[in-house]
Amino acid sequence: MVDLSRQYQKIKTEVDQAMARVIQSTAFIGGEDVRQFATELGEYLGGAEVIPCGNGTDALQIALMSLGLRPGDEVLTPSFTYIATVEVIALLGLKPVFVDVDPDYFTMDPQSLKSQITPRSRAIIPVHLYGQSAPMEEIQQLANEHQLTIIEDNAQALGGRYRYANGRWARTGTMGEIGCTSFFPSKNLGAYGDGGAMFTRDPNRAALLSMIANHGQKKRYFHEVVGCNSRLDSIQAAILRVKLRHLDEYNQARKEVAAYYDQAFSSLDGITTPRRAPYADHVFHQYTIKLEGYDRAGVQAYMADKGVPTMIYYPIACHKQPMLAAFQPDRAVLPITEALSGQVLSLPIHTELRGEELDFIRKTFIDALSQNRLS
Repeated sequence: MVDLSRQYQKIKTEVDQAMARVIQSTAFIGGEDVRQFATELGEYLGGAEVIPCGNGTDALQIALMSLGLRPGDEVLTPSFTYIATVEVIALLGLKPVFVDVDPDYFTMDPQSLKSQITPRSRAIIPVHLYGQSAPMEEIQQLANEHQLTIIEDNAQALGGRYRYANGRWARTGTMGEIGCTSFFPSKNLGAYGDGGAMFTRDPNRAALLSMIANHGQKKRYFHEVVGCNSRLDSIQAAILRVKLRHLDEYNQARKEVAAYYDQAFSSLDGITTPRRAPYADHVFHQYTIKLEGYDRAGVQAYMADKGVPTMIYYPIACHKQPMLAAFQPDRAVLPITEALSGQVLSLPIHTELRGEELDFIRKTFIDALSQNRLS
């Protein structure tokens, strides 16, 4: 699904020099590269303050911890997302309230969100899924009406943008109170290990997030709040500084692969290629189609036999996961989420795909469909 080896070969000299610099300095934790990366990413995001941390799940957890919520408070989020988005809500003793998604864009449906808000609602976590922004203007309007805090899950859309009705563009992750991202190696901006970050435009919030991520302390051995230990190490920060300089190039390469797939598959019966929301600049962390009238497992098996990987993101929605049995929604009706779980299929998309590889994927996928049409 990704080819990190070839990507590394293109930037090998830059990365090797960056890693050697950290090793020679021996500043492995909290060194200058961490500080510089936070500054450079903040500039890329249009002036947001960036607080690096250990991974994307930690980023979401720390963001929620900073809100001072109480057990039983409700946090609204899509069920059609990776489990980490919901897991942190449950971990903190809060109640996840599941929201359905748009059938075309796969992101939070504002009408479903509105129907799920109650007096116990405290926060909203919209997910910018597959590289495309959620409809933030409508979500922000509902948040303002009900005094809810927005935490953006931007793990799959770093570098993406949202266009407001007045024409203003904003980076995903910078429109809520807090944005969170992951630097898992397969992400659009991926480290060579784990990593994550939080973004905010509020200096007081930034200070609190930083304190929580550092055992609840601003000054060593003086612990003001209950925190945790979550930090981005210096070698990963140095690598991310190099790759940040290439992020727009990487995202453009993904868009070009998506355009190729669109042309190849958009006219096929029973295939729905990804829809671009008019308000979003899609950066295609995943290229996810909908299959109707085909044996999806058979399509996957045929392609795997030919050496072409595929993935299902996500075969079981969060509200159906056993680990969340105690939070089974008693108000939620999620027909789109449940339908998508049985329809979606993601094809390989990354920065190093070449023309002949794309041609092979195209042919293999079309052959797989012809072999697995349901009667």
